[in-house]
Amino acid sequence: MTGAAGSGGGVVAAGATGSAGAEPIGAPAVPAPVAARQDEVVVLDYGGQYSQLIARRVRECGVFSELLPHHVGIEEIRRRAPKGLILSGGPASVYADGAPALDPELLELGIPVLGICYGMQAMVHRLGGRVESAAVGEFGRSQLTVREHGTLLADLPAEQSCWMSHRDTVYAPPPGSVALASSTESPVAAFEDVERGIYGIQFHPEVVHTPYGTQILTRFLEDVCGCDMAWNAASVAEEQIRRIREQVGDGKVVCGLSGGVDSSVAALLVHRAIGDQLTCVFVDHGLMRKGEGEQVISAFRDHFKVPLVAVDAEERFLARLAGVTEPEAKRKAIGAEFIRVFEEEAARLGDADYLVQGTLYSDVIESGGGTGAATIKSHHNVGGLPDDLEFELVEPLRSLFKDEVRKVGIELGLPERLVWRQPFPGPGLGIRIVGGEVTKERLEILRDADFVLQEEIRSAGLYRELWQSFCVLPGDLRTVGVQGDERTYGYVVVVRAVTSDDAMTADWARLPYDLLERVASRMINEIRQVNRVVLDITSKPPGTIEWE
Repeated sequence: MTGAAGSGGGVVAAGATGSAGAEPIGAPAVPAPVAARQDEVVVLDYGGQYSQLIARRVRECGVFSELLPHHVGIEEIRRRAPKGLILSGGPASVYADGAPALDPELLELGIPVLGICYGMQAMVHRLGGRVESAAVGEFGRSQLTVREHGTLLADLPAEQSCWMSHRDTVYAPPPGSVALASSTESPVAAFEDVERGIYGIQFHPEVVHTPYGTQILTRFLEDVCGCDMAWNAASVAEEQIRRIREQVGDGKVVCGLSGGVDSSVAALLVHRAIGDQLTCVFVDHGLMRKGEGEQVISAFRDHFKVPLVAVDAEERFLARLAGVTEPEAKRKAIGAEFIRVFEEEAARLGDADYLVQGTLYSDVIESGGGTGAATIKSHHNVGGLPDDLEFELVEPLRSLFKDEVRKVGIELGLPERLVWRQPFPGPGLGIRIVGGEVTKERLEILRDADFVLQEEIRSAGLYRELWQSFCVLPGDLRTVGVQGDERTYGYVVVVRAVTSDDAMTADWARLPYDLLERVASRMINEIRQVNRVVLDITSKPPGTIEWE
């Protein structure tokens, strides 16, 4: 149910409502017709830290792209019929035991191939060029000198900066190809073989530290691959509506509605596709922020006119979480209980066959699905579902990052104030009580602290600038304090605020000191069980956005 480290997403359909005090939400406007997706470029993941960013940048250029594991198999590539192929970077040496091997058939598909970092080295090694381990690695900013502009680097400055991250170095390109550029420590930092459609760059065009990276990717996509640069996130709406109709037919569908952008977009897409075959169910698990349950019911029942069943299940979830302190156990317990509630409601509604989930692409990547990546933590909408699930899943947002979901929401007519609500994890406050049991008392303390934080951030005009802002309550931690000349032994509240584009990486937000002072003062004065407020200044990586 969480998104990528709290990016939103639901055990059923993702996201949650914004902070208390949000304005009423009006009914959505009918969107204009949009074009279906056409061209695609596949990115093969060789384990690089920037792999998912390559796919994002390709999408931003106007071409649909998905990240697949390097071992996905040639038949899957052929089935997708992509216009081009990009081989990502990776941490291995091409000479290391167990290093990801390049399938030579990938170079014989008749489509252009661009290798980045390790992807370039793997191509050079396979095609007879020279790759060796250099005495000095090249990490971070480097100076690139363009000696032959060719096709890939056409119209770019002869001298420019770029971002490198490698130790092996290409000393000679494959026979028949042309070396285009060198860098501080790389004799061959870019090459191309136009006739064979083989291109390679040692640096990373996908990161902002390579100023001309977007131009290079655009050149490859438009001029080399011949892609129609017309894809955008909003175009997913029409395609997904068609796919939902094909999948569901005349079946009945149940959708968990939390009121956040992910659940709202997923619900509206499904409702546009199948109308009255969909019933939305709102489960108040008692883990939401202050006033959110009432806001969800009011917004969707009264304003969106969506058929809605509201279930008060707070005591049931608290009983399920009693004595549970381990993070993954909490997530799985909440996820399993959600599914049980939905199965019961579905039976009352007349045996629904399908369950809508707000799975996002970042959820899939971070949970290790689809890329062969390591699992950072399970997400309810990817890895937390029980084995005996009785529904077939409908996941209309599975191919989208969070910011792309927002664009689809705008296309569907969702009000801006709903579309731009900060992500909220599906397990809600249950995973923000860290290292201790989830109890009603602790939930109330955390709810009150979060209310103070959100109110002050909104008053300061910073809400839209932050990806997420929230509080964490270390459940079993108490500290000594002095209040009213008396010794206290109270809870600690952690303030967490980050900036990000997609939750795959995040930086801690530099909140103004006077704002932090107001937040801490109010929490300590208004919540008698709290006597200390601290600030989390960890970025992602090495940390995650959520603590659990």
